[in-house]
Amino acid sequence: MAGSALLQFPTLVEEILDAVVNSVDVPVTLKIRTGWDLDNRNGVQIAKLAQQYNIQSLAVHGRTKACMYKGNAEYDTIRAIKRAVDIPVIANGDITSPETAQHVLQHTGADGLMIGRGAQGNPWIFREILHFFATGERMPEPTLSEQCTVMLEHVANVHEFYGGISGVRIARKHVGWYIAKYDQGREFRGQFNAIDDAAEQLNALEMFYSRLRKNMIFSVA
Repeated sequence: MAGSALLQFPTLVEEILDAVVNSVDVPVTLKIRTGWDLDNRNGVQIAKLAQQYNIQSLAVHGRTKACMYKGNAEYDTIRAIKRAVDIPVIANGDITSPETAQHVLQHTGADGLMIGRGAQGNPWIFREILHFFATGERMPEPTLSEQCTVMLEHVANVHEFYGGISGVRIARKHVGWYIAKYDQGREFRGQFNAIDDAAEQLNALEMFYSRLRKNMIFSVA
């Protein structure tokens, strides 16, 4: 019953905030959801407690605990929270494009954005948002060569960080996010997920992107 389930128990939240803030010498931040279900959105109450106990910034995901990750995030509660407190409020939930980022900031008045799933397989979303904010225009998608280079570096870092079979297995989900739009039939992912060697994974990915580039050249021609 940890995490967002605690939203059902404001008194316990209050005790935890007080204990943590008074136990450390670094700034403490908090991330919450809007409430524990659609009939009990108590995000404003929790945000006020956060401010009262010297939480330095508050990130808010626009769903309740009961919503999990289903449906669409809502931003009205984040706007209400922003209006109710003076500490920085960071909006989170379903921010998957520059246009959505702009809408969420304008609608909520939040001080910043937190992006989670929108960056899975798309680490370029951050520069795309900054470019859109600065120019009002979409920037071109990264080339296949850049996509391949970034993904290979990412996968190699996963291998190094986790090591052994754990690194190989964890890399699979990241690769799935990167290549989803190019492997809609999931044929390559089925083959890739059967690989249990780190070097073989990297070789398979290089071959996959090499074929993509060749196919793109032929389609343009």
